[in-house]
Amino acid sequence: MRLLLAIILFASPIWPLGRNPMPGDPFIIVNKENNQLAYIDNGEIQGTFHVATGKTTSLTPEGLFSVTVKAKNPYYRRKNIPGGDPRNPLGSRWIGFDAKGTDGRIYGIHGTNQPSSIGKYISNGCIRMNNKNVEYLFDKVPIGTKVLVVKTKKNFNLLGKEYGALK
Repeated sequence: MRLLLAIILFASPIWPLGRNPMPGDPFIIVNKENNQLAYIDNGEIQGTFHVATGKTTSLTPEGLFSVTVKAKNPYYRRKNIPGGDPRNPLGSRWIGFDAKGTDGRIYGIHGTNQPSSIGKYISNGCIRMNNKNVEYLFDKVPIGTKVLVVKTKKNFNLLGKEYGALK
């Protein structure tokens, strides 16, 4: 009975982690082809931003994911650097998503202390943004927001329509 209930909830359109965006929902698209991110809300593209992605194509996972964690001034565990420290490579915000079955603490969209890296293929898998841009995005997207990561020549309008986020 519990298994049946769980299946019904996760498949339900009211369950935020198990569906495509509904028209009007916030939606993020990252295109590794041109290292750009589009933020869509209320059925329209609200902004596009340059980002940095993985050194190799396989490092930044592709697919449709959900935002599961958000943090201001995130702590950098790998090198024990506190949030807010200028040496912290995660910058001022972390928007973690559940790529490859993770919990949102491995893959994310985050700021950077290396703004010259934006636009490049340089990360270990995360998506880097300038701090002011990730702060804007952080304030707009709730937990459960869908994040589409692709490598394609398709433009954001076409991708947004294909996934139901654009009118």
